[in-house]
Amino acid sequence: MRLNNINIVLVQPSHPGNIGAAARAMKTMGLQRLVLVNPERYPDPQADWRAASAVDVLDACRICPSLDEAVAGCHWVVGTSGRSRRIPWPVADVRAAAVKLLEQAAVGPVAVLFGRETDGLSNDELQRCNLQLRIPASPKYPSLNLAMAVQVVAYELHLQSEAVPVEPVWDRPPATAAEVDAMLEHWRQVLVVSGFLKPDNPGQTLTRLRRLAVRVGLDRTEVHMLRGIAHHLQKFDDDRSG
Repeated sequence: MRLNNINIVLVQPSHPGNIGAAARAMKTMGLQRLVLVNPERYPDPQADWRAASAVDVLDACRICPSLDEAVAGCHWVVGTSGRSRRIPWPVADVRAAAVKLLEQAAVGPVAVLFGRETDGLSNDELQRCNLQLRIPASPKYPSLNLAMAVQVVAYELHLQSEAVPVEPVWDRPPATAAEVDAMLEHWRQVLVVSGFLKPDNPGQTLTRLRRLAVRVGLDRTEVHMLRGIAHHLQKFDDDRSG
């Protein structure tokens, strides 16, 4: 059941053959939920041809105009990337990340993001993630084809799916990516109005707040509470100004 809660998200894939090969890689490892964000060429006969007997995965895939829509209903998002970042993000190799994904998938929908064939995921897209996944590879040539990367991740998920125990259910449902985004935007507005944050020069404050939120893994009650505090501060400032 946990594998059914895992969404494989391909962000702006350029070659339909990679989409089909990714679908085939998923089906061989028991994964069914494929999401495409702004694919350059899809539907396309090459995708069907490369999918072979996994055309049903293609037929059931969701096509989204934005990453926001693709992960809106997920409470845990992992981004695949080997790139180092100026502000470090939680990072795990593919096996450790698979364990964490399966633990979170026992609670609700999760997503694994794969970037463009040419330049992967952007920094902004990686900031949407709770965890950055790295596939160990030779430093002389660490580049993997998109469908190959999907196969490696799918294999680890399948391998660990029987070994990872189901964690006890939390007392409140986890917040979705859309709910966390809305909370962070609410706090951005409060910080700007209060003068704490300069809108034309916010620095790294918002990035670090997002990192804190995704690292902790907020539930819906916690998000509502934090938004309630922000609303109260806004009201207090309005009353004082009036």
